[in-house]
Amino acid sequence: MLQQLFTPSVQHALDLIGIFVFAISGALMAVRKNFDVFGIAVLAEVTALGGGVFRDLVIGAVPPAAFTDLGYFLTPLLAALLVFFLHPEVERIQTAVNVFDAAGLGLFCVAGTTKAYEYGLGLTASAALGVATAVGGGVLRDVLANEVPSLLRWDRDLYAVPAMVGTALVVLCIRQDALTPLTSGLAAITAFVLRLLAMHFHWRAPRAWHRRSSAVEVEERTQERTQKATA
Repeated sequence: MLQQLFTPSVQHALDLIGIFVFAISGALMAVRKNFDVFGIAVLAEVTALGGGVFRDLVIGAVPPAAFTDLGYFLTPLLAALLVFFLHPEVERIQTAVNVFDAAGLGLFCVAGTTKAYEYGLGLTASAALGVATAVGGGVLRDVLANEVPSLLRWDRDLYAVPAMVGTALVVLCIRQDALTPLTSGLAAITAFVLRLLAMHFHWRAPRAWHRRSSAVEVEERTQERTQKATA
């Protein structure tokens, strides 16, 4: 049995914080898309819980934790309510929200990997589910909002890559029988710091080698101008 990174009560509190911040990002997306209150609540729930529900369904941990712990279900609704009434103020602290989102990314990729491994999956599959836990909710959010998922877009700072690095470190520690609360914490911190650096320096994944398409380049420049105009 793998050692827990934190005590159950602390882990639960951190989970709720991560869920709350992820829900904030989903609710803000709904506001930008001019969704009604139901749409805001749905995007908040999906963003916060989607990755964990997907992981639990794959590993057979049913019913998923999101449906057995009332706190997991109600926390996104609280975030949706906050954004519904105070979205201009929340938008103004977007940088702080992004920092907490990065922390949630680091925690969830580690927790997702270890939980998948504890349920009998191999190292590669566990790593894949760790990444899915961290980014799955955001993918579902973007799909429901009729957007290309952010982690697939060239013009977005690295998001999935920090989660992949975090899960890779967890898998390496498991393989070397060195996964402890300390090493798990270091893996989560590594993913967190990489995400912060990616946001600060605007690190992005490379596109196709020797990519040459003037039409696509014009479209990209148009998108960049539009984003700057609306920023």
